[in-house]
Amino acid sequence: MHKFTVLIVEDEKHINEFITKTLSANGYRTNWAASGKEGISLATSLCPDVILLDLGLPDIDGMEVIGQVRKWSRCPIIVISARIQEEDKVLALDAGADDYLTKPFGILELLARIRTSLRHSTQNSSGSLSQQLYHAKGLEIDFFRRTVSLDGGLIHLTPIEYKIVAYLAQNSGKVMTYTDVLNNVWGPYAENDNKILRVNMANIRRKLEKNPAQPAYIFTEVGVGYRMVDGGDA
Repeated sequence: MHKFTVLIVEDEKHINEFITKTLSANGYRTNWAASGKEGISLATSLCPDVILLDLGLPDIDGMEVIGQVRKWSRCPIIVISARIQEEDKVLALDAGADDYLTKPFGILELLARIRTSLRHSTQNSSGSLSQQLYHAKGLEIDFFRRTVSLDGGLIHLTPIEYKIVAYLAQNSGKVMTYTDVLNNVWGPYAENDNKILRVNMANIRRKLEKNPAQPAYIFTEVGVGYRMVDGGDA
Protein backbone atom coordinates (compact mmCIF):
# COMPACT_ATOMS: atom_id res chain seq x y z
CA MET A 1 0.00 0.00 0.00
CA HIS A 2 1.21 3.49 -0.84
CA LYS A 3 1.23 5.72 2.22
CA PHE A 4 -0.63 9.01 1.99
CA THR A 5 1.73 11.98 2.03
CA VAL A 6 0.93 14.93 4.30
CA LEU A 7 2.73 18.25 3.90
CA ILE A 8 2.83 20.28 7.13
CA VAL A 9 3.35 24.02 6.57
CA GLU A 10 3.99 25.29 10.08
CA ASP A 11 6.73 27.55 11.44
CA GLU A 12 6.47 26.41 15.08
CA LYS A 13 8.87 23.48 15.41
CA HIS A 14 7.23 21.88 18.46
CA ILE A 15 3.82 21.80 16.76
CA ASN A 16 5.34 20.27 13.65
CA GLU A 17 7.14 17.63 15.71
CA PHE A 18 3.93 16.77 17.56
CA ILE A 19 1.90 16.43 14.34
CA THR A 20 4.69 14.56 12.53
CA LYS A 21 5.12 12.03 15.33
CA THR A 22 1.38 11.38 15.51
CA LEU A 23 0.85 11.08 11.78
CA SER A 24 3.87 8.80 11.34
CA ALA A 25 2.51 6.53 14.07
CA ASN A 26 -0.75 6.35 12.12
CA GLY A 27 0.83 5.31 8.83
CA TYR A 28 1.24 8.64 7.05
CA ARG A 29 4.33 9.92 5.26
CA THR A 30 5.12 13.51 6.34
CA ASN A 31 7.14 16.47 5.09
CA TRP A 32 7.64 19.82 6.79
CA ALA A 33 7.92 23.37 5.50
CA ALA A 34 8.68 26.18 7.95
CA SER A 35 7.61 29.01 5.63
CA GLY A 36 4.96 29.75 3.04
CA LYS A 37 7.31 29.91 0.07
CA GLU A 38 8.94 26.62 1.07
CA GLY A 39 5.46 25.13 1.43
CA ILE A 40 4.51 26.17 -2.11
CA SER A 41 7.77 24.73 -3.43
CA LEU A 42 7.31 21.40 -1.64
CA ALA A 43 3.66 21.20 -2.68
CA THR A 44 4.84 21.47 -6.28
CA SER A 45 7.68 18.94 -6.05
CA LEU A 46 6.13 16.39 -3.67
CA CYS A 47 2.49 16.47 -4.84
CA PRO A 48 1.18 15.66 -1.34
CA ASP A 49 -2.20 14.07 -0.71
CA VAL A 50 -3.09 16.55 2.05
CA ILE A 51 -1.68 19.91 3.15
CA LEU A 52 -1.92 21.04 6.78
CA LEU A 53 -1.47 24.81 6.69
CA ASP A 54 -0.87 27.42 9.38
CA LEU A 55 -1.95 30.93 8.36
CA GLY A 56 0.55 32.89 10.47
CA LEU A 57 3.76 32.14 8.60
CA PRO A 58 7.00 34.17 8.86
CA ASP A 59 7.30 35.19 5.19
CA ILE A 60 3.87 35.23 3.51
CA ASP A 61 0.37 34.76 4.86
CA GLY A 62 -1.15 31.31 4.61
CA MET A 63 -3.99 32.78 2.54
CA GLU A 64 -1.47 33.46 -0.22
CA VAL A 65 -0.30 29.85 -0.02
CA ILE A 66 -3.87 28.67 -0.54
CA GLY A 67 -4.24 30.94 -3.56
CA GLN A 68 -0.99 29.80 -5.15
CA VAL A 69 -1.66 26.08 -4.64
CA ARG A 70 -5.24 26.39 -5.91
CA LYS A 71 -3.97 27.73 -9.24
CA TRP A 72 -2.99 24.19 -10.20
CA SER A 73 -3.90 21.65 -7.50
CA ARG A 74 -7.07 20.24 -5.96
CA CYS A 75 -5.09 18.72 -3.08
CA PRO A 76 -7.09 18.95 0.16
CA ILE A 77 -5.94 21.85 2.34
CA ILE A 78 -6.76 21.79 6.05
CA VAL A 79 -6.01 25.08 7.79
CA ILE A 80 -4.70 24.77 11.36
CA SER A 81 -4.62 28.24 12.84
CA ALA A 82 -4.82 30.21 16.08
CA ARG A 83 -7.13 32.66 14.31
CA ILE A 84 -10.58 31.95 15.74
CA GLN A 85 -12.66 34.73 14.16
CA GLU A 86 -15.47 33.55 11.90
CA GLU A 87 -14.30 35.99 9.22
CA ASP A 88 -10.90 34.30 9.04
CA LYS A 89 -12.52 30.90 8.62
CA VAL A 90 -14.84 32.15 5.88
CA LEU A 91 -12.00 33.85 4.00
CA ALA A 92 -9.84 30.70 4.11
CA LEU A 93 -12.66 28.43 2.96
CA ASP A 94 -13.67 30.84 0.20
CA ALA A 95 -10.03 31.01 -0.93
CA GLY A 96 -10.01 27.24 -1.46
CA ALA A 97 -9.29 25.56 1.88
CA ASP A 98 -11.26 22.37 2.47
CA ASP A 99 -11.42 22.53 6.25
CA TYR A 100 -10.45 24.76 9.17
CA LEU A 101 -9.22 23.63 12.57
CA THR A 102 -8.39 26.07 15.36
CA LYS A 103 -5.50 25.73 17.80
CA PRO A 104 -5.35 24.07 20.26
CA PHE A 105 -6.83 20.98 18.64
CA GLY A 106 -7.35 17.34 19.52
CA ILE A 107 -5.27 14.85 17.57
CA LEU A 108 -8.20 12.47 17.13
CA GLU A 109 -10.19 15.26 15.50
CA LEU A 110 -7.25 16.11 13.24
CA LEU A 111 -6.94 12.47 12.15
CA ALA A 112 -10.68 12.31 11.48
CA ARG A 113 -10.57 15.45 9.36
CA ILE A 114 -7.61 14.13 7.37
CA ARG A 115 -9.47 10.87 6.72
CA THR A 116 -12.56 12.79 5.60
CA SER A 117 -10.54 14.99 3.24
CA LEU A 118 -8.79 11.97 1.73
CA ARG A 119 -12.08 10.13 1.30
CA HIS A 120 -13.65 13.06 -0.52
CA SER A 121 -10.53 13.59 -2.62
CA THR A 122 -10.36 9.91 -3.60
CA GLN A 123 -14.03 9.80 -4.58
CA ASN A 124 -13.77 13.02 -6.58
CA SER A 125 -10.74 11.81 -8.53
CA SER A 126 -11.83 8.21 -8.99
CA GLY A 127 -15.55 8.66 -9.50
CA SER A 128 -18.20 6.74 -7.63
CA LEU A 129 -17.49 3.94 -5.19
CA SER A 130 -18.26 1.44 -7.96
CA GLN A 131 -15.30 2.84 -9.90
CA GLN A 132 -12.72 2.44 -7.15
CA LEU A 133 -11.08 -0.49 -8.97
CA TYR A 134 -9.30 -0.64 -12.30
CA HIS A 135 -8.71 -4.03 -13.88
CA ALA A 136 -7.23 -4.98 -17.25
CA LYS A 137 -5.17 -7.95 -18.41
CA GLY A 138 -4.21 -9.01 -14.88
CA LEU A 139 -3.36 -5.47 -13.78
CA GLU A 140 -5.48 -4.22 -10.87
CA ILE A 141 -5.44 -0.83 -9.18
CA ASP A 142 -7.38 -0.16 -6.01
CA PHE A 143 -7.67 3.63 -5.82
CA PHE A 144 -8.99 3.58 -2.26
CA ARG A 145 -6.27 1.32 -0.86
CA ARG A 146 -3.70 2.79 -3.29
CA THR A 147 -2.42 -0.64 -4.30
CA VAL A 148 -1.21 -1.85 -7.69
CA SER A 149 -1.01 -5.57 -8.41
CA LEU A 150 -0.16 -7.62 -11.48
CA ASP A 151 -1.38 -11.20 -11.73
CA GLY A 152 -2.01 -11.14 -7.98
CA GLY A 153 1.42 -9.85 -6.98
CA LEU A 154 1.90 -6.36 -5.52
CA ILE A 155 3.85 -3.87 -7.62
CA HIS A 156 5.93 -1.40 -5.63
CA LEU A 157 5.76 2.08 -7.17
CA THR A 158 7.13 5.33 -5.82
CA PRO A 159 4.52 7.94 -4.80
CA ILE A 160 5.07 9.86 -8.06
CA GLU A 161 4.92 6.69 -10.17
CA TYR A 162 1.67 5.73 -8.46
CA LYS A 163 0.13 9.14 -9.15
CA ILE A 164 0.98 8.83 -12.85
CA VAL A 165 -0.43 5.31 -13.15
CA ALA A 166 -3.56 6.15 -11.16
CA TYR A 167 -4.24 9.24 -13.27
CA LEU A 168 -3.89 7.32 -16.53
CA ALA A 169 -6.03 4.46 -15.18
CA GLN A 170 -8.77 6.85 -14.09
CA ASN A 171 -8.82 8.05 -17.69
CA SER A 172 -8.20 4.66 -19.30
CA GLY A 173 -8.86 4.43 -23.00
CA LYS A 174 -8.26 8.16 -23.45
CA VAL A 175 -5.09 9.82 -24.70
CA MET A 176 -3.79 12.09 -21.95
CA THR A 177 -1.34 14.69 -23.20
CA TYR A 178 2.07 15.16 -21.65
CA THR A 179 0.85 18.50 -20.28
CA ASP A 180 -2.23 16.87 -18.76
CA VAL A 181 -0.11 14.38 -16.85
CA LEU A 182 2.51 16.93 -15.80
CA ASN A 183 -0.09 19.39 -14.53
CA ASN A 184 -2.00 16.69 -12.67
CA VAL A 185 1.07 15.25 -10.94
CA TRP A 186 3.58 18.09 -10.61
CA GLY A 187 1.63 21.26 -11.33
CA PRO A 188 2.40 24.04 -13.82
CA TYR A 189 6.02 24.52 -12.80
CA ALA A 190 6.96 21.31 -14.62
CA GLU A 191 4.73 22.05 -17.62
CA ASN A 192 7.52 22.08 -20.17
CA ASP A 193 9.71 19.42 -18.57
CA ASN A 194 8.84 16.21 -20.41
CA LYS A 195 12.16 14.65 -19.34
CA ILE A 196 11.03 14.02 -15.77
CA LEU A 197 7.87 12.37 -17.11
CA ARG A 198 9.79 10.15 -19.54
CA VAL A 199 12.16 9.00 -16.78
CA ASN A 200 9.28 8.04 -14.50
CA MET A 201 7.42 6.34 -17.34
CA ALA A 202 10.48 4.26 -18.17
CA ASN A 203 10.65 3.11 -14.54
CA ILE A 204 6.91 2.35 -14.50
CA ARG A 205 7.17 0.23 -17.64
CA ARG A 206 10.06 -1.77 -16.22
CA LYS A 207 7.81 -2.66 -13.28
CA LEU A 208 4.56 -3.29 -15.17
CA GLU A 209 5.45 -4.54 -18.62
CA LYS A 210 6.90 -7.94 -19.51
CA ASN A 211 8.51 -6.26 -22.50
CA PRO A 212 8.78 -2.47 -22.03
CA ALA A 213 9.52 -2.07 -25.75
CA GLN A 214 6.14 -3.60 -26.57
CA PRO A 215 3.84 -2.33 -23.81
CA ALA A 216 0.55 -4.03 -23.01
CA TYR A 217 -0.77 -1.48 -20.50
CA ILE A 218 0.49 2.05 -21.18
CA PHE A 219 0.93 3.13 -24.78
CA THR A 220 2.80 6.17 -26.09
CA GLU A 221 1.01 8.36 -28.60
CA VAL A 222 4.13 9.88 -30.15
CA GLY A 223 4.29 13.63 -29.78
CA VAL A 224 1.01 13.73 -27.86
CA GLY A 225 0.97 11.73 -24.63
CA TYR A 226 0.01 8.39 -23.11
CA ARG A 227 -3.01 6.10 -23.19
CA MET A 228 -3.72 3.35 -20.68
CA VAL A 229 -5.46 0.21 -21.89
CA ASP A 230 -9.18 0.48 -21.30
CA GLY A 231 -10.32 -1.00 -18.00
CA GLY A 232 -12.87 -3.06 -19.88
CA ASP A 233 -10.23 -4.81 -22.01
CA ALA A 234 -9.73 -8.48 -21.27
